[in-house]
Amino acid sequence: MKLNISRDARPQVRTLLIATAITLALWFIPYAEILTYPFRIFVTFIHEGGHAIAALLTGNSVASLSVAMNASGETYTTQGGMLSQFFVSSAGYVGAMAYGALLLVLIRRAVAARIVLLGSAALILLLTTIYGVWKPLSSGLWAHFSLFTLVAGIVLSLGLVGIARYASARTASFFVSFLAVQCILNAILDLKTVFFLSSPFGGTGVQTDAVNMANATGIPSIFWAVIWIGIALMILSTAMRVYAVSKHSSAKQQDLPFEDPLEV
Repeated sequence: MKLNISRDARPQVRTLLIATAITLALWFIPYAEILTYPFRIFVTFIHEGGHAIAALLTGNSVASLSVAMNASGETYTTQGGMLSQFFVSSAGYVGAMAYGALLLVLIRRAVAARIVLLGSAALILLLTTIYGVWKPLSSGLWAHFSLFTLVAGIVLSLGLVGIARYASARTASFFVSFLAVQCILNAILDLKTVFFLSSPFGGTGVQTDAVNMANATGIPSIFWAVIWIGIALMILSTAMRVYAVSKHSSAKQQDLPFEDPLEV
């Protein structure tokens, strides 16, 4: 079965490649992390939100969610069975990759970028207010409350709403592509770090989701790191096929704002 990049997908693929190139270039520019810092915090919210959502879906409860200034995060949930722990522990790295892939699919399927941005803003705000503020304070877990989480969550939400409200359709679409790239690349980098920390050369004493699974199952943490890398790559592969590749077909999909406007 022959598969090619469909003609209507090429403008979106070009935009995605530009967003990826900008991201990679910023990695090599001194102090450019200042520019990418808000995106890193956004990805951390998605990572921790993945843990929280997985806990709820498996019948557990979430005590708190926090994001630190160094872009690390913590989510405290009740402990379920082995299968539940696997889903909750996996939902951080895999969740960030899945969210980036979801953004790609949504913009590929002509979902308005403004809707995607508003949905992302609503998600960040809900995670912040419910699990970053209300749950820890109402439960008396004052030590789990983080002022930075509250401020960062509100600023990110307002920023996403502002872009959705005031940016042009082309700019909003590019921004969604850039968010998707950030989620995907940061998930890959985090998984690479977890793999290294889980290897014999990574040392000990660093707490990761893979270590949590190793403690729960007795299976070495590197096994879980490899499993998550495999799942993440399958998600990315599937998303890219949906995003950029289609079967030969006479059906024509709706053009997205990435298309160059017709001259009149």
